[in-house]
Amino acid sequence: MIFKREPLHERLAREGGLTASPGEDTRAPWDKAGIHGVHRPREWDEVSTFAGEFPGERARFVALPNDDLVIEEGPDDVEPLADALTLGPPYRAEAVLRGDGVWAVAARQIEVVELPGVDGAELQLTQHRDERTLMVDGERRFGSIPALERNGDFAIMARRLAGDLWEIEASLL
Repeated sequence: MIFKREPLHERLAREGGLTASPGEDTRAPWDKAGIHGVHRPREWDEVSTFAGEFPGERARFVALPNDDLVIEEGPDDVEPLADALTLGPPYRAEAVLRGDGVWAVAARQIEVVELPGVDGAELQLTQHRDERTLMVDGERRFGSIPALERNGDFAIMARRLAGDLWEIEASLL
């Protein structure tokens, strides 16, 4: 009589209760792999490619409403990368070299406002009920910036792009 030995991994799985139970999977569909809640919001409004010789491996830039480009990272001239996009300004873009002279370029629309006479590089303005807080470069300041205010409870983050132009992100609380 010949006995077939059970492989160790199968025996351990059986003893640990990890073996598949016979029959059909009766779990609700939201409990199955791949269906697990609200999807992640879209990060980019447009994704494109650029093929050609271009210095570096990464680039980050902002296209202003007047078609000027503010380069945050990468080579001094990112205009060929910006030309690969059809999205109209203002937008924030990132480009990454994917190999063999092919670049992936992605952009998303942003909101840009002009705030003359405002100092600092980063602003945070929040309002919750009757309390308003203004932070400039991490330090609390008195007062407000009327051009940033919204109705209701809100939080606004602003980053200086160039001169008096600021990129803002506004959220309701």
